[in-house]
Amino acid sequence: MDKIIGVTELQRNFRDVFDDVVDQKASYILTRGSRPEAVLISYEQYRKFVAGNEQEVLARIEQLLERMDQANSRYSDNDVEADLRDAAKELRKRKTA
Repeated sequence: MDKIIGVTELQRNFRDVFDDVVDQKASYILTRGSRPEAVLISYEQYRKFVAGNEQEVLARIEQLLERMDQANSRYSDNDVEADLRDAAKELRKRKTA
């Protein structure tokens, strides 16, 4: 469970809070003026969080690539090549106009 601590109290008790985070894997929500502003967690918890986010992002990219493959499967390489040629011609026309 997260502990909530004000910035002023954190300053007064920093060593104890730091030891609690490192030794007990406690997490603290840091507040300023009763508004949550930051979180203090152990380095191990941070690394797990970052790794989890990376895996989530990679999974979403894989899903998007699969959707793109499905959406584009009806187009042949020749169709795509022809579209690219047409687009290049259109760009050249706009540059000279």
